Amino acid sequence: MSARQSLADTGFRTMNTLHRAVLHLSGGRLLRRPFGMPVVELRTVGRRSGRPRVTMLTAPVVDGERVVLVASKGGDDRDPDWFKNLVANPEIELTLGGRTRQMRARRAAPEEKEVLWPQVVAA
Repeated sequence: MSARQSLADTGFRTMNTLHRAVLHLSGGRLLRRPFGMPVVELRTVGRRSGRPRVTMLTAPVVDGERVVLVASKGGDDRDPDWFKNLVANPEIELTLGGRTRQMRARRAAPEEKEVLWPQVVAA
């Protein structure tokens, strides 16, 4: 991994920690909908460590029980660790709007991506 990638990864982890802290300290009032998208707290199991991992993400599409997350890592060519974790163990826990639920993650099929991507971009 290059020094630039390592620095970017550290920046993402720091932002995630700060975001979680601001949400907690404000009782969920601040940074609840950055960029107009709802924030979700994703809990996965580390693919190598087996330890619980928590990541704050935005969900550009929430349609009933379906929550769409985009594994973009800020436009990086590499997949984010949270995505690698849920591919290895798709049984996740997701908190959205104060409601925590158990879910099973999966990749969108190509046909679904075709329909979802314009919604993601619009969000």
